[in-house]
Amino acid sequence: MKHALVIFLFIAECAFAQDPWKLSATQIDPANYYGITVANGMIGIVSSPEPFKVKDVVLAGAYDLYGRGRVSNFLRSFNLLNMSLDIDGRRVDAKSITGFRQELDMRQAAFATSFDYADKATISYTYYSLRQLPYTVLMEVSITAKKDIAITGASVMEAPDALKDVQNYYNEIDRPHVVLSLLTSTAKSPTGKLLMCASNTFLFSEPHGREPRVIHEMWDNNMHLMKFSKTIKAGEQYRFSIAGSSITSAHHDDPLNAAERLTIYAKLEGRDRLLKFHQQAWDSLWKSDIVIDGDAQAQQDVHSMLYHLYSFVREGTALSPSPMGLSGLGYNGHVFWDAELWMYPALLVLHPELAKSMIEYRFQRLDAARRNAFANGFKGAMYPWESAESGVEETPVWALSGPFEHHITADVAIAAWNYYAVTQDKQWLHDKGYPILSATADFWASRVERNGVGKYDIKNVVAADEWAENVDNNAFTNAAAKANLQYATQAANILGITPDPDWMQVANNIPVLKMDNGVTQEHATYKGEGIKQADVNLLAYPLKEITDPKQIRRDLEYYETRVPTEGTPAMTQAIFTLLYARLGDEDKAYHWFKDAYLPNLNPPFRVIAETKGGTNPYFATGAGGILQAVLMGFGGLEITPKGIIQVKSSLPSTWKRLTITGTGPGKKTYSRQGK
Repeated sequence: MKHALVIFLFIAECAFAQDPWKLSATQIDPANYYGITVANGMIGIVSSPEPFKVKDVVLAGAYDLYGRGRVSNFLRSFNLLNMSLDIDGRRVDAKSITGFRQELDMRQAAFATSFDYADKATISYTYYSLRQLPYTVLMEVSITAKKDIAITGASVMEAPDALKDVQNYYNEIDRPHVVLSLLTSTAKSPTGKLLMCASNTFLFSEPHGREPRVIHEMWDNNMHLMKFSKTIKAGEQYRFSIAGSSITSAHHDDPLNAAERLTIYAKLEGRDRLLKFHQQAWDSLWKSDIVIDGDAQAQQDVHSMLYHLYSFVREGTALSPSPMGLSGLGYNGHVFWDAELWMYPALLVLHPELAKSMIEYRFQRLDAARRNAFANGFKGAMYPWESAESGVEETPVWALSGPFEHHITADVAIAAWNYYAVTQDKQWLHDKGYPILSATADFWASRVERNGVGKYDIKNVVAADEWAENVDNNAFTNAAAKANLQYATQAANILGITPDPDWMQVANNIPVLKMDNGVTQEHATYKGEGIKQADVNLLAYPLKEITDPKQIRRDLEYYETRVPTEGTPAMTQAIFTLLYARLGDEDKAYHWFKDAYLPNLNPPFRVIAETKGGTNPYFATGAGGILQAVLMGFGGLEITPKGIIQVKSSLPSTWKRLTITGTGPGKKTYSRQGK
């Protein structure tokens, strides 16, 4: 109850002034603080309530076997932006400052902190995960003296506890026009599989020859630092920056030298050029935007959701986001259906090049999916429920979703088909899409049990509603398998390939069950019990298995009463929102829109947790679902075999207009007018 009250007060406080691009916090309680992430699709920096500290640095694609479950886990990187500042010989800390303020500028992907230190100085710092440089970060610091002061600034490099065999280095490279001071650390991942490296340097504002002298100090095996001292006159402003890079042997064959070279590159680019290209990259991303006229809080929240998805995915990486993106180590950094079904569609319609990285991740693990199918006695390719670096099954053994939640295979195939549908890229379909579609279709043709006409049963699965374990003929699994088989057949025809006729034979005989009341039955033994998350309602969207509005409404009205008010993941309500918006019921749509995320927000930056009152942000899966509710529900966007179209839908009564810019390869604009 106390947590709920705090959330309510937090939401009420934020309701009075919303900047569409900035999330600000002035009432910061370290005991009730959920950090927000600055990321560039490769390296994520999670904020801290402590001055000059960051909570986590997370590097995409870096996994090792440690911790729980005997499966691969995300690794924390070196905390290469932590620093300390002494003024007149005393350390600046949370107890010695006033006017503490933090702000995320989503437009510029910049996180800023400012405060006053006694009566001596006003201090601010801003850090960036540079969009143009995947492994490089920047922090700029500004100190305005109120009196004559002496400062000592230190960059502190510290190794996370899980890393081992830490090695620390310090180099000074003297060039005619610059001195390069490099603070570098390396360590091995817990099993020794990976070498993780980080390096950083100071960027001073003084001309060469007048820069402060940098001193290196070794504290212990896990921490060392470099520092400088400077006197500042009253009324003067002094600025310096720290640029750093982190990379592992998962990303580069020579990560130690690469980390130092990337840091030298950033140093010689200089602060102004680094920020110029970073801002240009984000300007390009934000050409694809969602603009809500008439609901300032929804506008800010939707921008936050878009910002996070843009931050967690990067063009050209062949990486796919975990449910928590780069905001921490949640779900071990593994890739689930959360990527394809929940995050991918919004990215696909706004930035196909980002979505392409996600489907490339699956294509590169197609051989592993084939081996998985073989091991389980099936043909074709069977994707793992949890995937990490190698593409083998990474679900902990105690979770039955690993061996039984087979709909993931169809989810991947549907994502592949939708990439072609949006881009119309036949060469990609030939080279990468069709191999995925045909191999997954072969899986389903071998997976069904052929028990007569209309009874090609799919038995013994974990449903999309994961409370339903080891059930037969789950509605979502069956309908997704049908879609997979149909899309594989369509893809073959487009490419002039003769499809396996058995694919449509199977698709036409997979049952979707109904109960006596006419409601679509979630699985063969379903009797009206509570559900963890959307299952049947996904047959209307995205599967298009059910198209009759009366049936869609009947299923909605039944299953919306089966979702508990607490403890379930924030995706189901987004589907309710989308479907009611398309049915023209704007009041119900807006009710579920608010219920999808407002109870899940955590202070001080309105970060989304997985569940109502939950404490494990940032839940990118939920953000992806809500963005689909806005784009495909209120906005009426629809992915068809011929590309993106707009179908009939309704806006909430308080929204005057919804505008969606930069959609699809042609970067078109769609809008919907309110009543």
